[in-house]
Amino acid sequence: MEAVRTIELNKRQELILQIVKDNGPITGEQIAEKLSLTRATLRPDLAILTMAGYLDARPRVGYFYTGKSGTQLLAERIMKITVQQYQSIPVVVKDSSSVYDAICTMFLEDVGTLFVVDQASALVGVLSRKDLLRASIGKQMLETIPVSIIMTRMPNITFCFKEDLIIDVAKKLIEKQIDALPVVKSGEGLKYEVVGRITKTNITKAIVDLANDELL
Repeated sequence: MEAVRTIELNKRQELILQIVKDNGPITGEQIAEKLSLTRATLRPDLAILTMAGYLDARPRVGYFYTGKSGTQLLAERIMKITVQQYQSIPVVVKDSSSVYDAICTMFLEDVGTLFVVDQASALVGVLSRKDLLRASIGKQMLETIPVSIIMTRMPNITFCFKEDLIIDVAKKLIEKQIDALPVVKSGEGLKYEVVGRITKTNITKAIVDLANDELL
């Protein structure tokens, strides 16, 4: 977990950055001399600027400016967040389950998407609120209709892996206009096992943690 903000600097840190931009590479002692401060006084500020990515330091050379703006550094941090850091426990139902049971599961688990698996626990479908609402309209006997009839099937399911980047998943959610993706791992043949889920809420939490410097 990082404890440094990438865009909010105090006045002394901004002054240090300017000195390094104009004079780098420059040693800590030289920076302290320009500010009429001791090296020990500057040590926390230099550590923060280095950890945040604004400065880099090389032994026997000194500090130099990386040339990256706060926005660039923030983007770099976003590009390092992976699915496995924020994925949730998946909620699954069997493909033989009834629509009625699926509706009950969705409300009891308080989720917007269910993942459908076969007897071998391989992903075979996805159920959204819209799917279940559409099926419940009319006079059908929901207890007798299997979810396999109304679910979205492979290969029309968008999924991701735990190693994927959160930013790429966010793009998929926007592009497909869906609320969640199953996180899978490869199984036998071309089948996939569901190991998690990543939702808009998960991604929102990642953004909040990033803003508060509380990344997992």
